[in-house]
Amino acid sequence: THTIFIDRFLATAEAYDIPTVILFNKIDTYTDEEILEVKSLAALYRKIGYDCINISAKSGLNVEEVKKLMLGKTSMFSGNSGVGKSTLINALEPSLNIKTTEISEQHLQGQHTTTFAEMFDLSFDARIIDTPGIRGFGIFDMEKDEIGDYFPEFFKLKSECKFNDCLHLDEPKCSVRTALENNDVAWSRYKSYVQMVSGDDDTYRIDNFDINQ
Repeated sequence: THTIFIDRFLATAEAYDIPTVILFNKIDTYTDEEILEVKSLAALYRKIGYDCINISAKSGLNVEEVKKLMLGKTSMFSGNSGVGKSTLINALEPSLNIKTTEISEQHLQGQHTTTFAEMFDLSFDARIIDTPGIRGFGIFDMEKDEIGDYFPEFFKLKSECKFNDCLHLDEPKCSVRTALENNDVAWSRYKSYVQMVSGDDDTYRIDNFDINQ
């Protein structure tokens, strides 16, 4: 799942006060280079304040840890097609036997095995919402001047900006841009923010990404 998707998910979750944990699934299939990338991403998001867990739904790695986080709650797994959401639910509750498919060899993308959101009661005092894999994630009910509030690292710096209505774009004495230039804010996060503020909902769709990037 591309960071732009992740950041849109996280911002929307922040807007509705939904606690979020980032799961890096299929960790047992990654190359050494991909492992380094995961470590970098996990460090980035942990610095912001998000919990990150490496898991493997197929091998069972850290599935019990995920189960503990779900106790007494209604949870939802979300992400692109093929990231293993349904496989993870099956690992948590094998009796559900939710249909899964492999990544499409032709398009190198996941195929939609879940076509609508469905909630299941689990045997360990939890509920799970299985959602379809998605290629795009638009935002709604967010004004431009409030999107930055849903990026926690931006929100912490907001009071230090010269202008109260700073959008962190090209305003003078912007604390977020200063932090960006000092590498205290991740460029990937800032890029996601700018795309959200500009309303650019097309360029981030998975169809427009080079799968080898």
